[in-house]
Order: sequence, then structure tokens, then C-alpha cells
Amino acid sequence: MQPDPPGGSAQMFGLVLRQLRGQAGLSLRELGKRALYDYTRLSRAENGETLIPAEKVRLLDEVLQAGGLLIALREAAGTAVPVLAPGPGSVEASESVTLEVRLPDGGIVHVAMSRRQFSQLLATAALSPVLPVVAGPGETSRLTRVIEQPALLDGEVIGYFRRILAEHYAADKMLGPRRLIRPVLAQIEVIDGLRRGARPPYAQPLLRVLAQYGEMAGWLQQDIGNFSAAANWTRQAAEWAHCAGDTQLAAYMLVRQSNIACLTDDYGGVVQLAAAARRLPGPIEPRLTALASQQEARGHALLGDFRTCFTLLDKAADILGGHPAPAEPSAPVYLHHYDLGVLQEQAAACYRAAGQADTAISILEDKISAMPVSLTRDRGHLTAKLAVVVAQSRQPDPSRAAELGMTAIDAARHTGSARILRELRTLSDELSARWPDRRESRAFRDALAAATPAP
Repeated sequence: MQPDPPGGSAQMFGLVLRQLRGQAGLSLRELGKRALYDYTRLSRAENGETLIPAEKVRLLDEVLQAGGLLIALREAAGTAVPVLAPGPGSVEASESVTLEVRLPDGGIVHVAMSRRQFSQLLATAALSPVLPVVAGPGETSRLTRVIEQPALLDGEVIGYFRRILAEHYAADKMLGPRRLIRPVLAQIEVIDGLRRGARPPYAQPLLRVLAQYGEMAGWLQQDIGNFSAAANWTRQAAEWAHCAGDTQLAAYMLVRQSNIACLTDDYGGVVQLAAAARRLPGPIEPRLTALASQQEARGHALLGDFRTCFTLLDKAADILGGHPAPAEPSAPVYLHHYDLGVLQEQAAACYRAAGQADTAISILEDKISAMPVSLTRDRGHLTAKLAVVVAQSRQPDPSRAAELGMTAIDAARHTGSARILRELRTLSDELSARWPDRRESRAFRDALAAATPAP
């Protein structure tokens, strides 16, 4: 794999550097002359491509009269305390975000960025080492007090962690797992510490949020290919969900375990866990029942029982068709986006297993064409699946399959998604077995080998 770019820390430093330079009315060349530093490297730093050496940052800080802010950002790798400016720049309502970054001498630098940039910085923990800040100036001190004294936990702090999790969900589709695991696990550690001292009436809502973070940790570990850790986090999330009295999330965790079982070739477990989710006592969201039916269908397809598979897919479609209303607000996040379109996309795997490759191709092509380009990881995964089916169809096109595979390799390299690499290894096996001497096959195998991390 290619080494990761400097990431969120460099992006945050670059945004602040650009803003300070603009406020000073200096061009890159002028700043470079005054700071005795190459202006092309300054440009790369402003674009978040690199971090300037610490000894050079001190002179930049002096020239730009930053009062030590650039030094603090560089030394702490992006741990200055930015706070979201109130008003129109709210994260929920705008496509742009303005951060107030307070200078050590009391001054303020307003740093504007797109919502996407903000989500990426937030998700990669660049806005602070453990607790990203997305509210007013008082929230930092409030969080600090609560961490020191968990008995002070209140609904506002719980709401804060919910907002952060929502940003993680949004960023996951763009960034993939590699850059999100560390901040999510760090936040779980903080929330779990609060759980130990939480009192009614906040203990149960906090447990529900903790279970949601645990579910995401399991998902990220699964996406990066660490199935053992994925299973452990998913079981832990189920335990927290049961403690919180969240029947929906507990049932959803069984579906998640079923999904992990599929990746470890435990096809019987896929069926058993998904069926258990459908049978779990208590009120269950209809979309969750449909999702469990879909997952159970996938297990039957892998076991070669295609009649039962398609019966269950029809049942899932009937449930979704009869319940078009959005899921309840408290339902697991995935269910808010789960509809007949998503069911059809997931059904492509069943058609592929059943030897109906042409149907699977049509489904995947439609989904990819409708998906925003910014969803790098999700587009890469569907593209990799499409490449495999193109190679396995009745009229295979190895050249197109290899071309699609090359596109998916770029997504795998960018996001670190093991799910994409898993499909690409299947494609490599197919191309090697059937068209080993084609130029496209050899080029694809070489590119995949270069993109695959060493064991």
C-alpha cells in the first residue's frame, strides 16, 4: 500500500496557515521570502500535503503574528482548540463551516472550510486529540468537567457524542476505515469511562450511545479485514444494547454478526444468526425484519439453497413495500437508508451465487451510476463486485473486468477497505484461471500485488 498522507493534522495546519497569510495580505512568494522558506513547499503545506519542519514554523508564526498558534498546531499535530462559530455556520444547516480558532494572545482566526473538509477533519480527530469540538466555546470545558466527574453527565454531553457519531457515519463512506478506527476507539474509551460513573436518568441513554459506537467499531474492523476484532466489538455492542434496553440495536447486532460470519465462510452461521434476529422477542422495526430476511437469504444462497434464498428476498421486498415510512429515529442508522433500492443492490450477491450474472451486472451498473463520486469506499466496493461478475458472466469480458478492477484498486488504496481487496482477489483468481496470458490480466495482478499490504 502507498503510505498515508499526513492527513487531518496537516489539513488543519494548512487551513490556518492559509487564513493567516490571507489576513496578512501576503502572497506565497512574499511569505516564503520573509520566512526564508520555499514558497512551493508553503503551497503544499496549505493544501495539507505536508507538515512544515518545526524550526521553520517558529519563524512563520512570528512573520504572521500568530502568537504561537502555528507552533501549537505543529507541536501538537493539530490539537489547537477550535470551536464552531454560532449562527449560520452550524454543521446541521449549512454546506460550509466556520471555525473560530483562538490565538494564545486572545485573538481569533476564522477558518472557513467546506462541510466535507470539516467532516474529514472531525472524523480523523484533527480538531483535537480525542474529543472533536462541534459546538460553542463552553462545550470544551463542560466535557472536561464531565470526564473528571462522570456524575455531572447530562443530556447535552450525550447529544454531543451522538453528533460526533453522525459525522463519523458520513465520513466513513468517503474515507474508509483506516483513518476512522483510532478516533472511534478513543471516543469509546472516553464514553466507557463515563458509563462507570453515570447515574439515572442518563445511564441508559449513554449506554445506548456506547452501543452505537461499539457497532461502528465492529464495522470499521470488519471493513479493514480484522474479523476477530469485528466480531468481538459487535458482541460487546450487543451487550451494551441489552443493558440499555435497546431491543432494536440488539437484534441488529445479530444481523451484523451474520454479516461477519459470511466473510469468514461460516455460511451456516449466516443463516442461524440472521434467523435469530428475526425471532428476537420484543417490538422490532419492520425494516430490521426485512434486513434480517435479506441476510438469511444470502446465507441460503451460499449454501446452494436458491429456492429458499429467493423466497426470503421476496418476503423482505414485501415488508419494505408495506412499510415505506422512514424508520423510527431511535432505529440503527443503517435502517434509515435501507429501502427497496438497497435490498436490490444486496440481492445482486444472491443472483451472482445463483449463476444469474447478467441480472447482477444490471443491478450493480445502475447503483454505481446513481452513486455520488465522493462516496469513494462504497463506489469502490460495488465496482469491485461488478468486475467479478463481468468476468463470471455467460459472455465474459476480461478486458472490462480488469479495467473495473484497476478502478477499484485505487479506491482500496485510498480507503484501506479489505472488503474491496477481498473482491479484487476473487477477480484476480478468475482472470488468472481463465485468461492467464492476457496483458490485462498480468497488469491487474501486478497492480493488485502492489496495492495489497504485506501480511
